[in-house]
Amino acid sequence: QVQLVESGGGLVQAGGSLRLSCAASGRTFSSYAMGWFRQAPGKEREFVATISWSGGSTYYADSMKGRFTISRDNAKNTVYLQMNSLKPEDTAVYYCAADSKRLGGSDGARYDNWGQGTQVTVSS
Repeated sequence: QVQLVESGGGLVQAGGSLRLSCAASGRTFSSYAMGWFRQAPGKEREFVATISWSGGSTYYADSMKGRFTISRDNAKNTVYLQMNSLKPEDTAVYYCAADSKRLGGSDGARYDNWGQGTQVTVSS
């Protein structure tokens, strides 16, 4: 098990940027595939991005490609989500998740550890 704590959310104007962080406890962080998901009010949880345990492979939802970048620092037990060119429709609670089986991917059911989320609000 790994505990995850997200930070970096907030209120930003459309076109602006935010960098989310997800700090993980435990010495096995580097063995987990990690992902970011989001959930807007009244909507289902949505996949954002995923990164392999080594950081060598990343994958994004189509609507985030070119705007969002996922990265990780295994020495700091942290995964990041750099979000640029934000749009009002990016408003949501953003969650990071860890997959102990190293599969990662866009299916939230693969992830067995979740953070509490951080609110991102993009004003028009």
